[in-house]
Amino acid sequence: MDELNTVCEKSRHPELLIPASSLEVLKVAVIFGADAVYIGGEAFGLRAKAKNFTIEEMKEGVRFAHEHGVKVYVTANILAHNRDLEEAYLYFEELKNVKMDALIISDPALFTIAKEVLPSVDIHISTQANNTNYGTFNFWYRQGATRVVTARELSLDEIKEIREKIPKEMEIETFVHGAMCISYSGRCLLSSFMAGRDANQGACTHPCRWKYSVVEESRPGEYMPVYENERGTYLFNSKDLCMIEHIPDLIDAGVDSLKIEGRMKTALYVATVARTYRMALDDYKKDEKLYEASLPIYREEISKCTYRQYTTGFFYGKPNENTQIYDSNTYSKEYTYLGLVNGNIKKKDLFVNAGKDSETQDRIIVENTGESNHDTILYQIEQRNKFSVGEEVEIMKPDRRNILVKVLEIFDEDGNKLESAPHPRQKLFINLGTTLDDYDIIRRKDNR
Repeated sequence: MDELNTVCEKSRHPELLIPASSLEVLKVAVIFGADAVYIGGEAFGLRAKAKNFTIEEMKEGVRFAHEHGVKVYVTANILAHNRDLEEAYLYFEELKNVKMDALIISDPALFTIAKEVLPSVDIHISTQANNTNYGTFNFWYRQGATRVVTARELSLDEIKEIREKIPKEMEIETFVHGAMCISYSGRCLLSSFMAGRDANQGACTHPCRWKYSVVEESRPGEYMPVYENERGTYLFNSKDLCMIEHIPDLIDAGVDSLKIEGRMKTALYVATVARTYRMALDDYKKDEKLYEASLPIYREEISKCTYRQYTTGFFYGKPNENTQIYDSNTYSKEYTYLGLVNGNIKKKDLFVNAGKDSETQDRIIVENTGESNHDTILYQIEQRNKFSVGEEVEIMKPDRRNILVKVLEIFDEDGNKLESAPHPRQKLFINLGTTLDDYDIIRRKDNR
């Protein structure tokens, strides 16, 4: 068939699709290299515990993304119950003015409603729909879907066969980085059974990360640890997926969109993963040898966000015992997120805004800094973790640069000089002795 793409097209340069839990994180994803961002509203998404977006925040996020040439996809990928269907009509009506680029859906009923209410919006079929073969892809294509997200249980060979047997304009999206689920394509009942919270409705409690013991029926209260070759008791705890070293294989398989998991993650995580995969994709497009030579850099950079050790998942065959972590459920963490730059102000203007008269301004400046330079630029951040004057921190820039600096000064909104910033979410103004830009990330290397 002429319409089928029977030959892998090397020219298909994949999209980098990044998650965003909030408007702030969406902007970070855009600035740090996303081609597209996926977000959830306050209903019908599988990340009910994420901050998620109001309709107005969605509109602002879409405006910001589109101004930077980036697409936005909205998740509505729960498995719906009867009670959800009427509300879905109302929700999709609300989305009419958002102007997102696509909806991500898994439930056929929600798909049907979305096609009725939003006929001009592309629909992508979520991995939650268990998309494991080319017949399923072709089925969804005939229904009007423009993209299908592969089940995480597929190998690269299976994806390549799908690419060969579906229309060339049909897009394949695949998860390439982030947390793995113990259950098939995320269809999990553990959370419902153990905590009364339905993972398929967006309320997963992640019982796969819990530590388990055995209790014998006639000996209540006597907990016996569960061992598997003495490796530990976290029986369901998978390593995280990472395909940064296998970009050529993903492209060769015909994947159109490389999807990063993590709609609960921080701005630091999103910036780190987006920037690293952006580097890898751009380097590979420019020169395969440049990509290969830069693999150590990608490995080093990708390890600067939280992760559980890395695996390649199902891409090269079924996972074995080495893809699980039996002795711990904690993340590896090399860097601490301190804040995101959001604006600047001259030192003298900070004191004016704080209601200090000019004489008091001069006195405070001299007392606090030992000089009278009113024009020193201070940069605004919202503090996320404690840091202090004199500490060495790192400025993470979207253009690949990491700049080590010392914290020279910290001021609060009232112009008071601080020696440390211990209060989460506090609005601060800092001097790092160098020029900063909006959306620069401030982070600190952990010495542990």
